[in-house]
Amino acid sequence: MLRRINPIPFVLRPYRTVSTWSPLTTAFNTRPEKRINFTRNEVGLFGVAELTSYEGFYALKEKAILKTDELIDEATSADRARKMVTIFDELSDTLCKVADMSEFIRLAHPAGNFCHAAEDACISISGIVEKLNTHKPLYRALKAVVDGGDRMETSDVDKHVASLFLFDFEQCGIHLREADRQRVVYLNDCILQLGQRFMAGAVHPRRISKNVLPEAIRPFFSADGENILVSGLYADSANSMAREAAYRQFLYPDAQQEHLLSEMLKARQQLATVCGFPTYAHRALKASTMETPEMVGEFLQTLNEQLRPRAEKDFEVMRKMKAAESPGMGNNPASPLAPWDTPYFTSSLKRTYLQANASEFSPYFSLGACMEGLNLLTNALFGITLRNTEMEPGESWSHDIYKLAVMHESEGLLGYIYCDLFERQGKPNQDCHFTIQGGKVLPDGSYQHPIVVVMLNLAQPRWSGPTLLTPSMVDNLFHEMGHAMHSMLARTEYQHVTGTRCSTDFAEVPSVLMEYFASDPRVLRSFAKHFQTQEPMPEAMLERLCASKHLFAASEAQLQVFYSALDQVYHGPASGWHDRGSTTETLRTVQEQYYGLPYVENTAWQLRFSHLVGYGAKYYSYLISRAIASWIWQSYFERDPFSRTAGEKYRRGCLAYGGGIPSRLLVSNFLGREVTATNLTNSLINEIDSCGDRLQQHGGGGSR
Repeated sequence: MLRRINPIPFVLRPYRTVSTWSPLTTAFNTRPEKRINFTRNEVGLFGVAELTSYEGFYALKEKAILKTDELIDEATSADRARKMVTIFDELSDTLCKVADMSEFIRLAHPAGNFCHAAEDACISISGIVEKLNTHKPLYRALKAVVDGGDRMETSDVDKHVASLFLFDFEQCGIHLREADRQRVVYLNDCILQLGQRFMAGAVHPRRISKNVLPEAIRPFFSADGENILVSGLYADSANSMAREAAYRQFLYPDAQQEHLLSEMLKARQQLATVCGFPTYAHRALKASTMETPEMVGEFLQTLNEQLRPRAEKDFEVMRKMKAAESPGMGNNPASPLAPWDTPYFTSSLKRTYLQANASEFSPYFSLGACMEGLNLLTNALFGITLRNTEMEPGESWSHDIYKLAVMHESEGLLGYIYCDLFERQGKPNQDCHFTIQGGKVLPDGSYQHPIVVVMLNLAQPRWSGPTLLTPSMVDNLFHEMGHAMHSMLARTEYQHVTGTRCSTDFAEVPSVLMEYFASDPRVLRSFAKHFQTQEPMPEAMLERLCASKHLFAASEAQLQVFYSALDQVYHGPASGWHDRGSTTETLRTVQEQYYGLPYVENTAWQLRFSHLVGYGAKYYSYLISRAIASWIWQSYFERDPFSRTAGEKYRRGCLAYGGGIPSRLLVSNFLGREVTATNLTNSLINEIDSCGDRLQQHGGGGSR
């Protein structure tokens, strides 16, 4: 509980704690305090005995090296007594336990000595992996099993996971002639370095002479002597001239970025060719839900055709909004709708529709209330309780971490979720999910419990009250907890395919589905209560909030189709973009085909699109995940988001497998229909039309 502070005249008193809050709510609404340990020995980070000090990373690294050598000997032995896939999974688990934890600690630990030791461990494990990727006897042993079968009896899952290990091997070119393998190593290194430089340039501010901008809008930007720094698109600015200037200047073509992007795309195409693929997209999509670029292209084209008239209705609403704006604000009502206008008018309509600022919803979304909402939901769907658990000394990397034990009503402990939710100096400013230890069946038949971290960047709670979340923060919390629950509920035999270790275009499905729960009035009604009075959010306010999340859904989806199509063209046949002379000419062509607003001359949006590095040929995954999640929602949860029957079917038929079954087959089996462009498109269009109808009933605008 919070310590009470003696009241001071004319200042706010500490918030009144409501005694009827659950223990989980109270724990997450209470400011975490650093405990001084006088008596108990430290257990080490995540309970790993070696990590009571940073030197422990060196011990973990050495143990992993020794264990790796033992497993290599076993896999290549003529007297092997275990299934090959079991040995490979143990090999993977041995390395991942050190690498995954080290990568997280490198990013999150506030102490420099821990960060440096963890980084050294990451580098060492990467070196081991590189050596394994050139270990031909090990590769030949695995390939013989994949091609001809194991001497032990194997299941379909065994065969699938073994083939995944083989594909990982061959990604590095071990099956090629030595000259070609060296070429693969060289190209991978080039792609890495070009990508890092491109990402750095993508966020670099544009420095221009202040004389380039009209004097009236210069105050909107940061000044640097006689220069102006344009650091973004200023999409929220109410001044249309400022938005336009930011768009044109920030996205002005940059020769260095164009060079980096072009060279990276060429290197990726060369890599694909050396490895025997027609294009880089074919290489990237192997073993994915969509399987081939042709299937992705069919989906994007089918969805684009359905979205175009619906997105045009969104744009027409925005045009009317732009025409109605006061010329005194520096806007020209007669000017056409432009790309710099759409984010502004989307936000503007949302504020108008909500009849409140996002901050006015926050008192109903204390962190504790939101965690209780997640607890109520997982309990209803899966019989799971999220239990706040006191940590042992030295178990966490900062004093403000929570540890949740995920308890099933009959199965007991399923795993642990560490919640690193508050901002602190040096912590990455990103919301994400980290796997620290994957679940798997151990040799004695017991189960290795998964351990994950959910990371957000929320404000630390103040003495006057708990941390309060905006609606978008609630969505992010539910999204990341969707990843965590995927990790908890997967019960795979092998850690290589546990939870989120599945194809990229399926990994986001459980997390996106959680956003549907976070947008449903029935779910929000169960926990959206004022942190001081425990009064529920007013019904009209709650309904407006849920409906507002679907404003301009068609135009937003069309924008994602455009981005996805561009990514596919860049990573498709060389003639798809290289023959046009520049990546910008390709952008223009693709935009004309897939987006309802025209290309803006002398801009190069793609040179700021850093996702081309991390999601090369896979940016479509967001749309596919959204389509599948929408399909699952409509089929199982739209009628009753608390249905235990639907929850159990979802757990047993979808989450439990992780990546242990090809994701395309998994989705088809679970939904009872083939994963086709038409079926995926229908799920999204049905959602957009249904939400548009509800918006019209509430007096909103946008897609119908």
